[in-house]
Amino acid sequence: MARISSRLDMKLLITGGAGYIGSIVTEHCIGAGDEVVVYDNLSTGHRESVHPEALFVKGDVGDRELASATMKQQAVEAVIHMAGFIEAGESMRDPGKYFRNNTCRPLELLEAMVEAGVSRILFSSTAAVYGNPETEFLREDHPLNPNNAYGESKLEFERLLDWYERVYDIRHAALRYFNAAGATAARGEDHRPESHLIPLVLQTALGQRRCVDIFGTDYPTRDGTCIRDYIYVGDLAQAHLMALRNLNDHSLHYNLGNGKGYSVREVIDTARCVTGVDFRVEEAARRPGDAAVLVASPDRISSELGWKPEHPSLEAIIAGAWQWHREHPHGYG
Repeated sequence: MARISSRLDMKLLITGGAGYIGSIVTEHCIGAGDEVVVYDNLSTGHRESVHPEALFVKGDVGDRELASATMKQQAVEAVIHMAGFIEAGESMRDPGKYFRNNTCRPLELLEAMVEAGVSRILFSSTAAVYGNPETEFLREDHPLNPNNAYGESKLEFERLLDWYERVYDIRHAALRYFNAAGATAARGEDHRPESHLIPLVLQTALGQRRCVDIFGTDYPTRDGTCIRDYIYVGDLAQAHLMALRNLNDHSLHYNLGNGKGYSVREVIDTARCVTGVDFRVEEAARRPGDAAVLVASPDRISSELGWKPEHPSLEAIIAGAWQWHREHPHGYG
């Protein structure tokens, strides 16, 4: 089997490249010398977030014909698949929406890759594939037992990738994100509606929301609120570059996190210090499908690829996001 080139001028197709993480991964890939085709249907992404040096194609991952034609015409060498729905709570109210969009439609993308002769794919998976942790730090060999339909939809696609490796020799890297956060100078978090804690907190500090809700205060954690591992989105993007350059002889599965967890209350307290605003907080009931603690062990990617977070400080992550939100109070709109 031919090895993928490790040069810094690859031609990449990034699905979901108009989204929060996708746009920043695109930014890093172009900065590293890659040529990028952003492929996005703009259902949740923003055309304004697409890097000006990227070629933009408006398309759905479920459109096999368009995806295959785009890969052939642009001589794509590898795919970074980041398109998908991401709300765990919503997935428990409408699981079909998540299985259709996160599992079924991307199957057409895999078929398009086969047709176009593209044999490498990076997949933005999630820590939600693990479910409730059985250990303090989640390792890649932890049992895979999602407790929400979002995590299951991502796990099912990981399993599809395993089969396409067996049958078609398509190598893949499944990168299991923990909580991506922060911003670059040009790009930040603008979901509509917004559901992620840090941007919700910062929007409240800006006076755009009445309060921040804490969903559940009776978890078995140090202060009763959920604990999550927050990773700077730029560090996450750098991990994609490293995984892509090492996707040769076998497929890869990596956790992308800092290895340290912060509770909801700790995030709120840190944001109050960073912003200088004592915004309103209210307590609410738990949301179905939320695990009490999700903290990564990033030891595998550290030992195998030499990756480690360069910006692990929660204060620095929130400060960067705060600067972006102040400069873009209405997001990309």
